[in-house]
Amino acid sequence: MARSNSSRGMVPEAREALNRFKMEAASEVGVNLKQGYNGDLTSREAGSVGGQMVKKMIRSYEENMK
Repeated sequence: MARSNSSRGMVPEAREALNRFKMEAASEVGVNLKQGYNGDLTSREAGSVGGQMVKKMIRSYEENMK
């Protein structure tokens, strides 16, 4: 079965913005991400980056609702 790549159809500028956002979130939670493959991250580290990204998106959405 072929692997699905969710970023395949993404606009290059959007992909770059998402990568910057991910690096910023990782920095805020103290996870050292590098460009490219980060398969050596623990589940806890990867989850904390994703969690921080969601927190920032929710905070931004709530601020824009006001």
